[in-house]
Amino acid sequence: ALETLKMFEKKDSRVKSAAATNLSFLYYLGNELAQATNYADLAVNSDRYNPAALTNKGNTVFANGDYEKAAEFYKEALRNDSLCTEALYNLGLAYKKLNRMDEALDFLLKLHAILPNSAQVLYQIASIYEIMEDPNQAIDWLLQLISVVPTDPHVLSKLGKLYDNEGDKSQAFHYYYESYRYFPSNIEVIEWLGAYYID
Repeated sequence: ALETLKMFEKKDSRVKSAAATNLSFLYYLGNELAQATNYADLAVNSDRYNPAALTNKGNTVFANGDYEKAAEFYKEALRNDSLCTEALYNLGLAYKKLNRMDEALDFLLKLHAILPNSAQVLYQIASIYEIMEDPNQAIDWLLQLISVVPTDPHVLSKLGKLYDNEGDKSQAFHYYYESYRYFPSNIEVIEWLGAYYID
């Protein structure tokens, strides 16, 4: 894939931008951030209105811990394509990292309207409500999430934990036990179930 895409580097700017965007993404997936950054820069310089190129550039900046600058690239990508789902999702994550939870939630809810059954989006929304100390909303979103991925032991144990914190032992037991059924090696879940049976 890398070799094929490199052949397009010498073409006109739109083709070059598309090839550089894909090269940047491949290097990013391979955790080669320096190369990913070089190709992200090339893609953006070749076509400043390419939302995928701007998103990739934002990702390389995000990976280096500059969440504020990453958010700027994601916003620019959205100005060029308001339905760029990757930019919306990553902008939500950037604001979450910056501890700007209301803004993070705003972008993730917009994305949820576009992708109502995205497990990642549902999880992030629930996670933000948990950080904002709104357990009822977190539980509601996790319940939506398990309707999409009913066998995820991590989500089931998180539901168990939230119900336990709310004092609802029977619901907590139900979700911890379901989590244990799908992944019987989670020590935290085993400990909780053991303590529940002792009680």
